[in-house]
Amino acid sequence: MIKIAIFGVGLIGGSLALCFKGKPGVTVVGHSNNPKSVEKYIKRQVVDHATTSMEEAAADADFIFLCVPVGNLDDYLIQLSGLPLKPGCVITDVGSTKASIASCAKKLNFKDVHFIGGHPMAGKEKSGVEAATSYLFENAIYVLTPDSSTPAHAYDRLVELLQRTRALLIKVDPLVHDEVVGAISHLPHMIAVALVNQIAGYNESNSLYQQLAAGGFRDITRIASSDPVIWRDILVNNRDVVLRLLHDWNKEVSRFIELLEQRDGEGIAAQFAKASEFRNSLPERRKGVLTSVYEIYVDVPDHPGMIGQITTLLGNHRINLSNIHIIESREDVPGVLRLTFRDERQMDRAFELLTQENYTIHV
Repeated sequence: MIKIAIFGVGLIGGSLALCFKGKPGVTVVGHSNNPKSVEKYIKRQVVDHATTSMEEAAADADFIFLCVPVGNLDDYLIQLSGLPLKPGCVITDVGSTKASIASCAKKLNFKDVHFIGGHPMAGKEKSGVEAATSYLFENAIYVLTPDSSTPAHAYDRLVELLQRTRALLIKVDPLVHDEVVGAISHLPHMIAVALVNQIAGYNESNSLYQQLAAGGFRDITRIASSDPVIWRDILVNNRDVVLRLLHDWNKEVSRFIELLEQRDGEGIAAQFAKASEFRNSLPERRKGVLTSVYEIYVDVPDHPGMIGQITTLLGNHRINLSNIHIIESREDVPGVLRLTFRDERQMDRAFELLTQENYTIHV
């Protein structure tokens, strides 16, 4: 029997649990310091057993997943180092920074216990065990960061287990991981927050900013609504990398300032062309470190019952909506209905169905 202990059964931890639970010869134990969370794990049948005892959860575990916030990872690892863990046990985490936790594990010098950092690059805008799904990691990149001292057999065992998530597993050095993820995730989050706060400042003296900032502005800055405490811990943890990235970002902004001051239209166009070329080369249908949004926009005439017809059509075909928003609907002007889905499959099915019914769809 393979025992898997998951500390922190939220969106990521719960989704991992659902990938493993129910498989032959596997038992999944969840841990939380909060008794109410433990009750929730059991009630939702995400794990086979749950406990508030760290020692009970870790006892005889073949694999331990630390799915707690980045700011708590070191503390959990230190506590585990003081417990009588099963020889050969593999400890891994799901944090979005890797160098610091790898350094902590190295200092602890576990005896016949192996730490291998991990970062599944998948998520949702919703959090908590309620949002957990066994499909979360499918076709997502899952980074593993073993060091040179990690035994091949330990790494291979973890890879074999994680193949049940249907993620794309890749091996990356912890420092390289933090550099790259800092650039493609941490920096964009800071830029989005700064941009929204800049517009919020303008809005204090003119409410027209907020009124006109719907649509595209709201979409491109949606990551500014991310959890403040989680992002505090991530940015502080990856401080040195983030500071270098911000200095590089200032250079990019300065380049635009210079082009505008010189009225260099060709130079501005060249910057847009360069960005467009690289962006168009990015994979479209693969999950990445930034949470994807599965939305389609439907043009609807301003006729009674039209929205009900669309939602009934989707419901009759067992297509689940996670959100619905009327962007515009007034007399003599077609409304726009934004439909949000939980995953890509649901979105694709809705797109095909509504197209067949001659609705005008935008993605």
